[in-house]
Amino acid sequence: MVTKPSQPRLVKFGVFEVDLQAGEIRKAGVRQKLAGQPFQVLQVLLEHPQEIVTREGLRERLWPGNTFVDYELALKKAVNRLREVLGDSAESPRFIETVPRRGYRFLGAVELVEHRDAVSSTKVLPAKMKNPGALTAGLALAVLAASLLGFNLDKLRTRIFAKSRSPAIRSIAVLPLENLSRDSTQEYFADGMTDALITDLAQIGSLKVISRTSSMQYKQTKKTLPEIARELNVDGIVEGTVQRSGDRVRITAQLIEAANDRHVWAKTYEGDLGDILAVESDVARTIVNEIKIQLTPEQRARLASAAPINHEAYELYLKGRYFWSKRDPNGLKKALDYFQRAAEREPEYAPAQAGIADAYSLLAAAGYDVLPRAEAMEKARDAANKALRIDDTLAEAHASLGYVIYSYDWNWAGAEKEFKRAIALNPNYATAHQWYSEYLNDLQRNEEALAEARAALTLDPISVVANHCLARAHYFARRMDQAIETSKKILEMDPNFAAAHLRLGRAYAAKGMYPEAIKQFREFASLSGDIPLATASIGNALARSGDRSGAIHTLNELAVLSRRRRVPAICFALVHVGLGDKDPAIAQLEAAYNERSDFLLVLKADPLFDPLRSDPRFQDLLRRLGLPMSPALDR
Repeated sequence: MVTKPSQPRLVKFGVFEVDLQAGEIRKAGVRQKLAGQPFQVLQVLLEHPQEIVTREGLRERLWPGNTFVDYELALKKAVNRLREVLGDSAESPRFIETVPRRGYRFLGAVELVEHRDAVSSTKVLPAKMKNPGALTAGLALAVLAASLLGFNLDKLRTRIFAKSRSPAIRSIAVLPLENLSRDSTQEYFADGMTDALITDLAQIGSLKVISRTSSMQYKQTKKTLPEIARELNVDGIVEGTVQRSGDRVRITAQLIEAANDRHVWAKTYEGDLGDILAVESDVARTIVNEIKIQLTPEQRARLASAAPINHEAYELYLKGRYFWSKRDPNGLKKALDYFQRAAEREPEYAPAQAGIADAYSLLAAAGYDVLPRAEAMEKARDAANKALRIDDTLAEAHASLGYVIYSYDWNWAGAEKEFKRAIALNPNYATAHQWYSEYLNDLQRNEEALAEARAALTLDPISVVANHCLARAHYFARRMDQAIETSKKILEMDPNFAAAHLRLGRAYAAKGMYPEAIKQFREFASLSGDIPLATASIGNALARSGDRSGAIHTLNELAVLSRRRRVPAICFALVHVGLGDKDPAIAQLEAAYNERSDFLLVLKADPLFDPLRSDPRFQDLLRRLGLPMSPALDR
């Protein structure tokens, strides 16, 4: 609620002077036509300079509860009229800034001016005073000044004159920057600018920065900033706008201390598309300076090192990350295309090369199975290595290489080195924590895996991918109830997230709840386009439930399917394991070994393979994978 404090009579900003008691505004001494609600809006904004005045607060002040009016329309008209008189605009505000989803803020520097009559009656007196009336006027003015400076009438003096204290902000979320370009095809650009700012801030190890996946959930939200801050568990919120006109870009950013909804800082930046990375780094540096975060020399150098980039390449890269974040086969294929085109235009742009590596790695993974594994993983390796040759300090590139040598080379020591390097360079990179958690689970280092999964979730709390990482960690730690609970939470967030149905089905099967498991596997099949892994999962559960004929039917389905497309050997192995047919199961696992299937990484940890653990051939396969048996599982 906006309250009305006691005020001095006159307030100045720029060439304008406002007489709050007379209800007048003058520009360079000339009275302007402004009255009624537009003047009332100005009055409220001047009572709270540099602070956000909410639409709801203005409604309570200007249109009380017993007034029936379309106040949103009335407020918009009042603000437009006010801007017209001030020569201001919503696109390039000097005085009245629109705060998306919230209200308005007065940006100008405000100066209090004494009453005109008091000023005119106060004269410079000689040392020996001859006019007692002048003394009385002078004392009255002194009392007024003392009241203002000493008693701080309704905090007005604090709002206007006091320096902002340094906020205790050690965690931050960057909300989606609003696209002001009036062109829906530029949404990817605004999202990309948001992503770039998150990436820059995330390099600061002492600052927790929420990942883009969770931040993007608040696009066009009606939630208040304190609500968002509580949900994401952060101290500060960055929000703003992006406007693109041809090759020029304007970014307006503002920092809010979330607990008390207090404005800390706001600034507008402009630049050419080719300099956009430098502009983004400048925004990040300013935010870091405002909240008094100490930077290491390496972090300071990285924020200052943004070089000009071919703007077409950068746009293509932003589109690539936009589609990669969707984590579905079509999105990954589009992402790869955009990353490759970006690299063609800017061969020395390391993030584009890291993007190529990530797209190839996932397109060849068992859960997607879009590209032939050997060819795709070698291309992923080449791209990751090229990214590191360009920029060895790029965390994403170290994580990309770590994923390749973990999932394809089975080089456990080398992969861990890369994952740790990625996290050291950028502790806020949720994907690095996620992949490292998967690595640790596969080695049965379960407590460490859970810690990394929770770290990823802290950075990306609303991401279904990060939540799935935690569900996976519980599953491989054989905490099935927690795996089921987390998987159900994911499906409440997104019922169409296919991997969560697969994980929930696996957890049900591990508890012997086969009808529930089969239902989830069928959902996974429907959402994934009936990939072979879905058919194999159904066959395994049917076999374990005692439906041998149903399981054999799925084997026949896979055999027929293999005449039309490649069916990974691990799919046949899963059904044979369920049937208890050890010899064909081991034979298919050997074939999967020759395919260098990433599914083999879970052989040590996954309960699916418990029936084979005592077989010497299985233990030899684990040895060749670098996965020695844990005594607890050696049965």
